[in-house]
Amino acid sequence: MSGFYALIARYYDSEHDDKTEDFDFYRELAEETGGPLLIVGAGTGRILLNLAQAGYEVDGIEQENAMLERAMRHRDAAAKDIQQRVRFLRGDALTIALERQYQMVAIPYNTLMHFHSLDAHLGLLQRCRKWLAPGGVLAIDLPNAGDAFAAQDTGAVVLERSFLDQETGHLVMQQSVSELDRTQQLMHVTWIYDEVAADHTVKRTVAPVINRFFFYSEMRLLLERAGFEAIEVYGDLDYSDYADGCPRMVILAK
Repeated sequence: MSGFYALIARYYDSEHDDKTEDFDFYRELAEETGGPLLIVGAGTGRILLNLAQAGYEVDGIEQENAMLERAMRHRDAAAKDIQQRVRFLRGDALTIALERQYQMVAIPYNTLMHFHSLDAHLGLLQRCRKWLAPGGVLAIDLPNAGDAFAAQDTGAVVLERSFLDQETGHLVMQQSVSELDRTQQLMHVTWIYDEVAADHTVKRTVAPVINRFFFYSEMRLLLERAGFEAIEVYGDLDYSDYADGCPRMVILAK
């Protein structure tokens, strides 16, 4: 996982510049719980800094140095009051030692997919349970695995999106090749970033990654094993029903 984000960190903010649909979800949840808040997989600080802007004290765990360096630059460019509410914690969520508890712990936008083994899944959820203050809530945002499992593997290179690199202004075409191991629930993806320079030459970055898909029945069992009792599931970040064809699997657990 760390090798993947080291390769694509320079494109991450440009690629996700228009991703804002989860901001309201976490802000509304924070309004219900209060702070402090914890983000597992802080990335470049997208969600964390938005919550800090709303007035919440937020910590974020991130193990990839290239992502964390960008997150710290974003924090340092923010207003002083926002900077004071943000703390980035460098380390692995499976081993890092935290000295406080939180009213909300979030594992946002596919982050849990980077944990592949049963021991890692249960270990992380047990740690989240310990990090939660009494009455706190755990939020997990994952894709609905149904569409991926129903799709036929073709081995084709797919153009996912095009965007402009914020630092260079260059056009970047993001493509992917994927193969799903349905027995292990692992998606092997090779991301291909083609950056077109001003002289029309192309710089290609190839970044392989493995993502683990989850179904709700196993998530419920894992959460119960980790000590959670009240578990709710939704089909998207707007609290719509979790039903066949829904785009996401959004879980709240206490």
